[in-house]
Amino acid sequence: MTDTAHPTATALAPITGEALAERAAAVRDEVAKAFIGQDEVLNQILVALLAGGHVLIEGVPGLGKTLLVRALGQALALDWGRVQFTPDLMPSDVSGHAVYDPKTESFKIRRGPVFTNLLLADEINRAPAKTQSALLEVMQEGQVTIEGKSFALPPPFMALATQNPVEQEGTYPLPEAQLDRFLLKVLIGYPRQEDEVRMVAQVTAGRGGGGDFELSQVRCVVGAAELVAMQQGTAQVTVDAAVIDYAVRIVAATRQWPGIALGAGPRGSIALVRAARAQAVLGGRDFATPDDVRTVATPALRHRIALAPELQIDGQSPDDVLRALLARVEAPRQ
Repeated sequence: MTDTAHPTATALAPITGEALAERAAAVRDEVAKAFIGQDEVLNQILVALLAGGHVLIEGVPGLGKTLLVRALGQALALDWGRVQFTPDLMPSDVSGHAVYDPKTESFKIRRGPVFTNLLLADEINRAPAKTQSALLEVMQEGQVTIEGKSFALPPPFMALATQNPVEQEGTYPLPEAQLDRFLLKVLIGYPRQEDEVRMVAQVTAGRGGGGDFELSQVRCVVGAAELVAMQQGTAQVTVDAAVIDYAVRIVAATRQWPGIALGAGPRGSIALVRAARAQAVLGGRDFATPDDVRTVATPALRHRIALAPELQIDGQSPDDVLRALLARVEAPRQ
């Protein structure tokens, strides 16, 4: 990739109220035309998108993660890129590097695939920590440093990283500092039988081997500038002090709950409130409720806690523990 300017979305006033909810619903409907039968997964991805966060997606191969990014890019008129993480992948393969041009006798910056709007980091845990860390700066700061020079990525930018929960040979666990940068961890499972039937019929209709989903049916309903305005509008959704207190009490409970060896930090509380605002938008409201916090609590916290060995031996998962915790933390009256 040559050193060309990354497209900048023209600034618009924040989109709020009914207009915000209608646009979010339109995006969801268009992406659902291609990403079939994964409504909960799609809702959680849209929550992260509206909140301006990043997503770690865990699921076995072949469940449509690349299709999801392609459909999102088409519905939102965004550039998208994919990087297959492997043990020999270098940080410069992600961020970019300087190359010498003998004609000008100078170095030019060749930008890496991270310079896009939607980045699919496929099987991120297959690359060593130094390569995984190439995403840390852009996820947190919205910029990339190449040869000591910083390059800002104009919004919108969203990283969707995937990892396989089954095959662990040749993988590198993501460090806690990087896990904490993901707003949500989304679990994607097998579709229901009726959804898989519909999916197979759609892919195989009138096409030979190697066929894939036809995305021409996915219309562009929101542009890059509108998406940024939607993210700004989402940040203005009202969150009552009692709802913020509820989110903080949930996170604080993870630090004292029996069987949790490591609880969530303050970034977990921030993630809960940000995600609850976006959940309210998907619910067609301009204010967040305790139910919104409860809905997003599991995907926002499952990667921010570590279970004690005895719970892992018993076969309990972070989701099991979080469900028990949420049942015990008293919610404010609505």
